[in-house]
Amino acid sequence: MKLSNNFPRIAIVGGGIGGLAAAAFLHRVGLTATVYEQAKHLGEVGAGLVVSPNSARMLRRLGVFDIFLDSAVPLDIGWEFRRWEDGRVLSAENMADRCAKLYGERSYVTHRADLLQTLRNAIPDHMIRLSSRLIDVEERGDALRLRFQDGSFEKADIVVGADGIHSTIRGLIATPTPAEYSGLCAFRALVPAQEAPMFTRRPVQTLWIGPGRHLVHYPVSAGSMINIIAVAPAAGMFDEDWNATSTVDEFLAEFDGWDPRLIDLISSVRNPGRWALLDRAPLDRWTTKRMTLLGDAAHPMFPFLAQGSAQAIEDAAALAHCLVGNLSDPEQALFHYENIRRPRTTRIQELSRSRKDTNHLPDGHDQQLRDLRLETADPLLQNAWLYGYDAELDENLVVR
Repeated sequence: MKLSNNFPRIAIVGGGIGGLAAAAFLHRVGLTATVYEQAKHLGEVGAGLVVSPNSARMLRRLGVFDIFLDSAVPLDIGWEFRRWEDGRVLSAENMADRCAKLYGERSYVTHRADLLQTLRNAIPDHMIRLSSRLIDVEERGDALRLRFQDGSFEKADIVVGADGIHSTIRGLIATPTPAEYSGLCAFRALVPAQEAPMFTRRPVQTLWIGPGRHLVHYPVSAGSMINIIAVAPAAGMFDEDWNATSTVDEFLAEFDGWDPRLIDLISSVRNPGRWALLDRAPLDRWTTKRMTLLGDAAHPMFPFLAQGSAQAIEDAAALAHCLVGNLSDPEQALFHYENIRRPRTTRIQELSRSRKDTNHLPDGHDQQLRDLRLETADPLLQNAWLYGYDAELDENLVVR
């Protein structure tokens, strides 16, 4: 690959969390990239997310952790599993003192827009191009040519597809596999904290599990809002659009008979979103000699392990490390990046998929065994492989 000025011209398609994280980590190691985002303004559709220790340590290294802390909520307890009918606590992680001692970081919850703004502060203005909807990428001699909807073109040596679950770049790299109907949908809502029941304001990531459904809630935006995500039968829904809406009555109907405290929480919702959860198998490849994938474009996963954004941030850190460590052969660097990241993200994808069954067991023998396992387990130690991982210290990063 012939490079411009001995440095690769890097184009990142997509200005979400993965795309901005990639730009931030590349900038940190002295490489320049341009983020091409189709929207007129940077922003994230959606609500809350979890920043677990494996991604929190990456944010700290970008030098923007103080900005992140302005709005993030440090968790005292994470994965507090509760029984659907009476709220009995089945299991909980100590995400304050013990988590910090084990993994050097706490776990946080935040609004997607706040995390996006944190990453934005790690990137110079000239690295971001808005209103740039990609149409196609073509090979032209020693370069790739990006074609945009407005008729403009740009050249690059490397293209990173960070363009989400409906990625255009993915279709240029991997054999498309159709998304499968999962039979599940997600409800989403944000409720002002003063309008939500008091128990939801605790710095706790609470997960209520029951037959065929579960609901998660935690505070975001410096505690001023309560984020709610609930998963229920899809009832034939196939719409994966995060802008799709529902009604409070539909939301309540799905959780009829659950603990009255949860019904009070749902009743405080104003305009819930609702979209289908489609299932996508792990890809068998992410990379060609000049293009690679990152985040949801590479490994779309169910939200049941709360690792989607964390894995995008890990991807970004590893990609920057691989590229700066092998500037003489960027093609090899891209394949090396994929070889490091794909086994880990595939494992997380598969575990996330399995949670949709274990979280939703009907009451009975299997549910009782699951609850017993939850009550007797040590989830913080069990998740050492997840929380203790450092994307910049993976021993496989060194090219041998």
